[in-house]
Amino acid sequence: MKKTGLIVLTTLLVAGLALPIATACTNFLVTKGASKDGSTMITYSADSHVLFGALYYWPERDWEPGTMLDVYEWDTGKYLGEIPQVDHTYNVVGNMNNHQLAIGETTYGGRSELRNPEGIMDYGSLIYITLQRAKNAREAIKTMSELVDNYGYYSSGESFSIADPEEVWIMELIGKGPGARGAVWVARRIPDGYISGHANQARITTFPLADGETSITSKEMDKIFDPQIETVYAYDVIDLAREKGWYSGRDKKFSFSDTYAPVDFGGARFCEARVWAGFNKVNDAMDKYVEYAMGEDLSERMPLWVKPDEKLSAHEVMELMRDYYQDTPMDMTEDIGAGPYASTVRWRPMTWEVDGESYFNERAISTQQTGFSFVAQCRNWLPDPVGGILWFGVDDTYYTVYSPMYCGMQEIPHSFAKGNGDIMTFSDDAAFWVFNQVSNFAYSRRLPMEEDIKNKQKELELGFVNETATIDKIAAELYKEDPCLAVKYITDYSVDAGNETVSEWKDFYAFLFTKYMDGNVKEKREVPEGYKYVNPKLSQPGYSKAWYKAIIESTGDKFKMK
Repeated sequence: MKKTGLIVLTTLLVAGLALPIATACTNFLVTKGASKDGSTMITYSADSHVLFGALYYWPERDWEPGTMLDVYEWDTGKYLGEIPQVDHTYNVVGNMNNHQLAIGETTYGGRSELRNPEGIMDYGSLIYITLQRAKNAREAIKTMSELVDNYGYYSSGESFSIADPEEVWIMELIGKGPGARGAVWVARRIPDGYISGHANQARITTFPLADGETSITSKEMDKIFDPQIETVYAYDVIDLAREKGWYSGRDKKFSFSDTYAPVDFGGARFCEARVWAGFNKVNDAMDKYVEYAMGEDLSERMPLWVKPDEKLSAHEVMELMRDYYQDTPMDMTEDIGAGPYASTVRWRPMTWEVDGESYFNERAISTQQTGFSFVAQCRNWLPDPVGGILWFGVDDTYYTVYSPMYCGMQEIPHSFAKGNGDIMTFSDDAAFWVFNQVSNFAYSRRLPMEEDIKNKQKELELGFVNETATIDKIAAELYKEDPCLAVKYITDYSVDAGNETVSEWKDFYAFLFTKYMDGNVKEKREVPEGYKYVNPKLSQPGYSKAWYKAIIESTGDKFKMK
């Protein structure tokens, strides 16, 4: 039998290297009615301290009968087994295929005794195999259910964001335990006009029970394509809980999250707080949940979805991913831990002790350990290869630039490609390393240089937003005459856009380093007539008054002028 490997980083597997662990991520889900242009969107930040940010790619292709697919765990590179390959697989760019299907995830863990070490399908394989086999969100849910039923689910509890040009779904899934194939899960369609989110905490609580009209179980999966169906769930999702002794109440009161992954302080403060932060940016009624987000009152859970006060553009959704709890009680720049220049991050570990007491750092959406992130935008008024844009960035979301990658593209920019550097190999034209140079410089000097960074970021992103409006029209017209020519056009544009972004950011790092080196701020001056040269204008802003005051409070008269 012929075999094909799933994992994109096959060369690393051959070298005996492990793949990254991405277990602390953030997703937002935006429906057509909640977006300004009628597109659907999902976001994803893949966060891990050992994840190298690269843009994955599988070309569309046909497979010979009898071909087997080797499955490796996405987090570690461990071989899990093999499954039959299908006759035809779709073009996949990152987490989006050429039919505008996009899938993201966050790991919530849940009850550890439900993990099945004999399963073949881990959550990463579940995503990328499904993207190669499904055309829309409902087909993806059916495919994912069948994959875990047929081959067993290997990972811990997982939340998935699933979007196509018409709908957005959230699906939460967990295994059945050692030796038990399949998984228990619930999938719910986000109501049009609303947004949802998840961040490493299971969020689906109660759900409508099967009525054959709007809600069905997995025994009726043939009905999932009925547009009236809004909820689908594993037929034994409640039965398993009863069997394990975790639930004894009435079926209609059953809560998936409260049974399989209850919220505790950490689940609220480190996870739900990130969802709250995004909701809080777009809905003025979220103040009532601030104590829940901070883990101080878990009695009233935050809703699964909210309606934004104003509809969101793609760029505004990008901004949702740039959050360090600014202007909230958890603002990470407002305490002494932020240092003299109000850094947006805290160095790990997350928790620490002083004099026997335990303390913690906030876990924000924007964080230093992000490998890659994206905003997947699906647009039903354009041909599929043109309609889907994966706005892709690497490193910390607060400091990244999202570049447009059309879902029909058939080549990856060199700067974002796997193999151009890795987590232990520096490459001066790899997006991951170029963006990390800027962010890591900014972590120690944010306040003086942030204006320059945000202006450059906005210049590039809004430039791409304006450009893609023109590219869309040209590509759509080309597609009518010659789809292959349209695909080549969007491929060339996406490759150029990605490489241009990295080239611009590389030059931008040189500008920042020159301007802000040694704690100074230097500005060029014109050379006056009669001078051979002139030194730059120099300022030394020092620290803020609050930081100087903190120094005095800590040291007393040690530095007082005599």
